[in-house]
Amino acid sequence: MRAAAGDDGPEVDGKPIGRRTILGLIALAGAGVVGGKAVQDGLSKVLAPIELRDPTGLTGLIPNGNSFRFYSVTGAVPTKNAQTYRLAIDGMVTNTASYTLADLQAMPQTKLVRDFQCVTGWYVPQVHWSGVRLSTLLDRAAPTPGARAVRFRSFDGTYTESLSLEQARLDDVIVALQMLDGPITHNHGGPVRMYVAPMYGYKSTKWLSGIELTAKVEQGYWEDRGYPVDAFLDPARGHGA
Repeated sequence: MRAAAGDDGPEVDGKPIGRRTILGLIALAGAGVVGGKAVQDGLSKVLAPIELRDPTGLTGLIPNGNSFRFYSVTGAVPTKNAQTYRLAIDGMVTNTASYTLADLQAMPQTKLVRDFQCVTGWYVPQVHWSGVRLSTLLDRAAPTPGARAVRFRSFDGTYTESLSLEQARLDDVIVALQMLDGPITHNHGGPVRMYVAPMYGYKSTKWLSGIELTAKVEQGYWEDRGYPVDAFLDPARGHGA
């Protein structure tokens, strides 16, 4: 999304977004703030199926109770299923790999119950997560001596994120296969996504397609737009990472 040259507001792929759309979203945001939890919960039911398609990103500003906001930086993401999904492990490793969904499901699973915290302020409490510890995949890949970081790629074709190798090996960093007591849906970033429990949500890459070992931490999509590279919820936990 970029600013339009004229007076029609933001522009996506060369097409202006109408002022009425933007004002309508702002009005919904105001209703959510004034109306409290009952209105916010109602908004969450209405917005859940449409937020992924919101090219403005403004629906992320609407308070909608303790529920996830569905948002893609590309506006549209291809769908993968058990037959078409692959997770590539490459870069500075001894053993490259390409895992199917069944491969990942056959590995030891780690369960976590943690809050999901967005850097913009909204959060979802006590979310049930399940998946493979990233450290398990890193051990199988056997990083080469020069590897110092891990870079994540999304099959949306745009989003990337990174962690230091030390951060990536934390026990509460998982390649998630389930959340909210079921398989991860497409809107939630499925069938496979990252969940980096000790950090803000932008580190938990959705629609995960690749894990690449690199020589240094590389800025991701939101870091290029001003977000901090170190995103620990508890800053003290980041010391030495």
